[in-house]
Amino acid sequence: MTDRGALRVRVDRLTREVAKFGAVGAVGTLINFAVFNFVRHVTDLQVVRASVIATLVAIGCNYVGFRYFTYRDRDKSGRTKELSLFLLFSVVGLVIENGVLYVATYGFGWDSRLQTNVFKFLGMAIATLFRFWSYRSWVFRALPAREAVAHAESFLEEDARDGTDPRGTASGTASGARRRG
Repeated sequence: MTDRGALRVRVDRLTREVAKFGAVGAVGTLINFAVFNFVRHVTDLQVVRASVIATLVAIGCNYVGFRYFTYRDRDKSGRTKELSLFLLFSVVGLVIENGVLYVATYGFGWDSRLQTNVFKFLGMAIATLFRFWSYRSWVFRALPAREAVAHAESFLEEDARDGTDPRGTASGTASGARRRG
């Protein structure tokens, strides 16, 4: 495979990953907003507390979506470590998301229903960038074997194009057949 072909494969793979991450994220966003507005409507909880509850519910739903949809082909051997890292990075995302809401609400006094939803969305957007990077880099890591197989396949494809087998002999010749033995 040429460098250009390998780059195209990587870009295609990343595009599919971003699309799947976005699909799970969209469902999580709907859940987050639905729970947030429901809790605000039926309770007297403060804005940030209602938002933290909503974010925690969405985190639970997102883990299921990421593990079984977005990153289903990734390493599954260390589930305890995976879940621990997921929760750690999710809590950092929760702090980012609700920190923006906190500053807007208590720092600037923007606490109408529309304003809180706008700043909750803004915080979610910033936290999503962090989550995407951290989940793909640390939580749902690619299997090393898959990368090694892809590298080996590209090595074999290159040899097939130049007429040699992986051991360096000419393929299809009598002398190559004699050397291989």
